[in-house]
Amino acid sequence: MQFTTGKLVIHPHHGPATVQETITRTVGGVEREYVSLLVHRSDLTVSVPADTAEEVGIRAPLSVEQLQEIVEILQAPSLPFEKQWSRRMKDQQERLLLGDLKVTAGVVRDLQRRELDGGLSPAEKDLFKKACGPLLGEFVEALGMTDESAEELLVTAVSGQDVTLPPDLARAS
Repeated sequence: MQFTTGKLVIHPHHGPATVQETITRTVGGVEREYVSLLVHRSDLTVSVPADTAEEVGIRAPLSVEQLQEIVEILQAPSLPFEKQWSRRMKDQQERLLLGDLKVTAGVVRDLQRRELDGGLSPAEKDLFKKACGPLLGEFVEALGMTDESAEELLVTAVSGQDVTLPPDLARAS
């Protein structure tokens, strides 16, 4: 993947980010090129070695068709959940660490439905908020939506209502 200043990329854990610059650093006597990313939803700056960026999970935004697959995951039936809170939390945290947006969508779906059915613990509420960030950010950036529209889309999909993303919302690449 080529990294040019101003390019929109997706970080697997932080969500949409813009390439600020590429810099060369010497670490342990070895020169390496790094890509500096400004994360949109938090103004966090992250530096990633350019040669391993794809291994880390840095990627281009998803297409409308790929986002439709995410919506279908949000609409799908929830997975059975572990009754014991600590095991359930550990499982959800491990799933989020994968950095896969499809897996993240499943965690968001399951947490949202548990919230509606009986509530979440404070730790699960924090986890839900953390999991929603990259997912909502992807909708906002890839489809040119507002944060409010993206949240509405997520809630509508999780509630089981039919959601079809109009192709004309697609952001110009």
